[in-house]
Amino acid sequence: MSRRVTWADAACPIARAADVLGEPWTLLILRNATAGTTRFEDFRTQLGIADNVLTTRLAKLVDRGLLTKLPYRDGGRTRHEYRLTQAGSDALPVLHALGAWGDAHTASEHTPGPMTLVHSRCGQLTRPGAKCDSCGKPLTRGDLAWRGSWLGEDEIPLADPVG
Repeated sequence: MSRRVTWADAACPIARAADVLGEPWTLLILRNATAGTTRFEDFRTQLGIADNVLTTRLAKLVDRGLLTKLPYRDGGRTRHEYRLTQAGSDALPVLHALGAWGDAHTASEHTPGPMTLVHSRCGQLTRPGAKCDSCGKPLTRGDLAWRGSWLGEDEIPLADPVG
């Protein structure tokens, strides 16, 4: 199988973004990292992804600066967590737009309802941005949660980026 052309140096910002985010597994890994998943085993279980594919995608996201790899001790072994960087965190509007498009133009019998963004302080729906659409107060990532998620929880707070 031949490797696709790279768009990393393209003049078009959509092409450059597609070069980083254009693989389905990459978007799903970012989605789960945004929802707080950090460990390889958890990504694998939640996504049903093969180890070799997950390893490749995580390495690419680290290399491109969307995730950072942090060591932790598990018994006698050193393992790694994968945490969002600011660049990974800044993909939230892209994920939100894809979710809204998917809600509007695709269907599944398993969907818990539309995937929405909630301003936890006022409890109302909002969109990514500087201010809450409902109360007008400044939005911080720690004040945001996803509702109607694929994980089946009522609300999932968004993970904060590291460093």
